[in-house]
Amino acid sequence: MTAFTSLATAMVKGFLRDRMAVFFTFLFPLMFLVVFGLIFNGGGGDRTGVAVVGDGPVVTALEQAGVLELRRFDDPDAAERQVRDGDLPAAVVVRGHDVGVVYAASDQVASGTVVGIVSGVVDKANLAATGAPPTFSLRAWSVEDASLKPIQFLAPGILSWAVSISGVSGAALTLAAWRKKQVLRRIRLAPVGPTTVLSSRVLVSVGTALVQGALFVGVALTPPFGLRLNGQWWLAVPLLVLGTTAFFAIGMLVGAFARTEESANGAANLLVMPMAFLSGSFFPLEDAPAWLRTVSNALPLRHMNDGMLDVLVRGKGVEALLLPSAVLLGFTLVVGFVAAKVFRWED
Repeated sequence: MTAFTSLATAMVKGFLRDRMAVFFTFLFPLMFLVVFGLIFNGGGGDRTGVAVVGDGPVVTALEQAGVLELRRFDDPDAAERQVRDGDLPAAVVVRGHDVGVVYAASDQVASGTVVGIVSGVVDKANLAATGAPPTFSLRAWSVEDASLKPIQFLAPGILSWAVSISGVSGAALTLAAWRKKQVLRRIRLAPVGPTTVLSSRVLVSVGTALVQGALFVGVALTPPFGLRLNGQWWLAVPLLVLGTTAFFAIGMLVGAFARTEESANGAANLLVMPMAFLSGSFFPLEDAPAWLRTVSNALPLRHMNDGMLDVLVRGKGVEALLLPSAVLLGFTLVVGFVAAKVFRWED
């Protein structure tokens, strides 16, 4: 126990003395949270702007709906020019009972939204003009709080990415540096077993992940971002621990082959950065191709992202941890076993 404590303490002190390691572990990922959080803060309330020419019941209904930002034009050509130049996704031109929509095919999401809204308003106006009672009624509601801000979805993904890059880089860089400096050789000859060495390094990684989680949540809870913790949010703690061990195992595998700290760092980034984008850490993957979503489901970071989102944002309970925990534990065992088989004490 004394050897374990001494090793863990030495690793923590060495980590804190390395300013670059501290920066890339805490401040660098936090910069992503701050930048994305400020960019998308309040973005859910932005309305799509459209040009409008003319007046009448349809235009009045669009104004009352409040879902589009109407920008008035007197000249239809000027309104269409705004669409052609890419300044606006669509223009609504009203001439008496004729309603036309000019839209940009290059912006399919925004233009499709405008066409759908205008079509619904026109259909409603036609029904009202007939005086016939509606046969069908529509009710729509959200399964989540309408006041949720983008930070609710950004924070879990960026936190998971920060833990992954810290776990992989920490293990890979440590093993590469210790092998290069003959530290592993001296440990092998000492009475301290490899299990003690690895467990002490895992403890340091887990402690780092918990500090990262507290720092991220603390910043995201401040008024400029407005994160709201829902339900059993503390269930994120076991996910942080399991995620750290899984990515530590991946880092061990990288460190088994890397000869220098530079190659270890490069290999770690080459693995984690594409995984972060494929796992939806920064942007959602709902609109991605089906094959890409299938690939994403095979990645441990995707399941960690989903689990963190479920317990921090959606207010789910222990049942939300079952699949992410199983995947992360499976990666830890399988990748850790392979890393142990290819582990080298010396170059």
